[in-house]
Amino acid sequence: MWAVKLTKIISLFNQAGGVAKTTTTQNLGYHLSLRRHRVLVIDIDPQASLTTFMGLEPADLEKTIYDALVSESDEPIPIHGDLHSMDLAPANILLANAEQELIFAELREFRLKEVLVPVLDNYDFILIDCPPSLGILSQISLVASTHVLVPIQCQFKALKGTDSLLKTVARVQRKLNRSLKIAGFFPTMYSASNSLDQRTLESIREQLSSLSTIFTPLPRATSLAEAAEYGKPLALCPNKNPAILRIFDDIAEAMEVL
Repeated sequence: MWAVKLTKIISLFNQAGGVAKTTTTQNLGYHLSLRRHRVLVIDIDPQASLTTFMGLEPADLEKTIYDALVSESDEPIPIHGDLHSMDLAPANILLANAEQELIFAELREFRLKEVLVPVLDNYDFILIDCPPSLGILSQISLVASTHVLVPIQCQFKALKGTDSLLKTVARVQRKLNRSLKIAGFFPTMYSASNSLDQRTLESIREQLSSLSTIFTPLPRATSLAEAAEYGKPLALCPNKNPAILRIFDDIAEAMEVL
């Protein structure tokens, strides 16, 4: 039986790739840290983009989240401390093996939840960067979470794919994590001058606003790509883009009152 904790555990989840999950995880975590919260970000994507964005080289890491997930001896979660005012549980390509290795694991759906128990008291927020899939790694993330935040690209195809995403969330809520809540939908890759993006954003608001908050859309911006190259949150880079910083700060404020 797991004790009730005040820590908010938020999965950044969408089965589509390229929707700014990693960018949102890193920058939301940083803005929460600016608000004096203790933040852990977890990379549970075998592509290890978050690990790279945080300035680490995945191939050089001896221990990652993979080791804790598949360990039969309760190996602790490896944490790299004080990276841009956040802590990181990193990943590398070995995490891809976890999909197969967890198939026969006892209570596999609760594996990440078990791994997080010893560190919950150390953090106010834990943000999980999920892989672009509906597989076991995303499932164990949702089971471990208190909330799910959904970045969704402002394209019609991406909106259509939301049905599968919501069915996955509903299945977890029904069978494995009844307390899981949707923290909001975050439209991304938005161009205000593109009529297709405008129509898709309106559709997102019409179809999903009854389920949770629709946040201000994240525009397409070279500054975000530059920040990834620097291995830092946008606020710590030369081209800060104040409008985007306000968006992430607004989401951070919303996460505080969940």
